[in-house]
Amino acid sequence: MPTRRAWSRTELLAAGWLYCRLPFGRFHHRNPEVTQFAETIGRTPSAVAMKLSNLASLDPVITGSGRSGLQGASAADRAIWEEMHSDWPAFALAAKEAVESLGYDATESEDEPETALNTDYTGHEHLVTRAQRVGQRLFRDAVLTAYNARCCITGLAVPSLLVASHIVPWRKDPSQRLNPANGLCLSSLHDRAFDIGLITIRADWTIAISPAVNDAAGDFWHQAVAAYEGREISLPDRFRPNPDFLAHHRANVFVQ
Repeated sequence: MPTRRAWSRTELLAAGWLYCRLPFGRFHHRNPEVTQFAETIGRTPSAVAMKLSNLASLDPVITGSGRSGLQGASAADRAIWEEMHSDWPAFALAAKEAVESLGYDATESEDEPETALNTDYTGHEHLVTRAQRVGQRLFRDAVLTAYNARCCITGLAVPSLLVASHIVPWRKDPSQRLNPANGLCLSSLHDRAFDIGLITIRADWTIAISPAVNDAAGDFWHQAVAAYEGREISLPDRFRPNPDFLAHHRANVFVQ
């Protein structure tokens, strides 16, 4: 019986990168992206699908919903998972470099606005612009994929009108800027309203509308924003919003 080839660190990093970019329901061997990735690294599509499912078995949001994936996660899988969640900027760059070194050709998502890309992610000058771009792309991919590319408030499903919105504001905590659990998938309008504190999310996942906007705001405000008062947001398949981050938004950003 032939010896099973162990996954290298480079392959595991690349698999983590793919995990962030694919919806949970597309971790199967028939997915063209899984097939392409498998061909690149010289493995079967089933082996890649199993690796993605093993990573999913470490995700508390997935396992907590009863979608346990497979149970064969190795110590190396757990190490990559911990690396991913302990330092998202470093993981994003290492994973992208792994993907490139393997020769895997994948379509990049659209860049975030240039103002975000020119901001230092960690405060360390050695983290260059390329790392910023790579990290922001992965953050956007991970957040939009987790919400199935739908605004969690309105259900809008036009990717070009969606934003990976930060819960703890960009300038406040550099260590959490690339953490998908610090993200919400919002329409451009609701992203702006959230950013300036005109809407927030309560602890029970319902939407709160700021009383600072009065009846003179007009019909559009009431139909597009105020009408969602008290409704629950759609929760993501993965990377559920961190309750502490939402509490920070309610206490420090939301306009009472």
